[in-house]
Amino acid sequence: MSEKRDNSGTLGKNLRKLQDNHPSHSGACLIDGKPYWISAWVKDGPEGSKFFSLAFKPKEDRQPAAEAPPRAPDEFNDEIPF
Repeated sequence: MSEKRDNSGTLGKNLRKLQDNHPSHSGACLIDGKPYWISAWVKDGPEGSKFFSLAFKPKEDRQPAAEAPPRAPDEFNDEIPF
């Protein structure tokens, strides 16, 4: 695994893109010692040029499914046992 340097990151093609509004590229970076996700979309500029539109999101905002908070117990059980 490569060394993670501050204020740098990686970006690659998003292989999980399912809809047009999903980012065309995604990756991760380290900014001021904090990990972020990067999302990038290829946009059309003036006179046919292309550019990337970027969004950064702190990694702690996204929880893996295994670490999702537990659901509240179902207070209303509509099952009738007969």
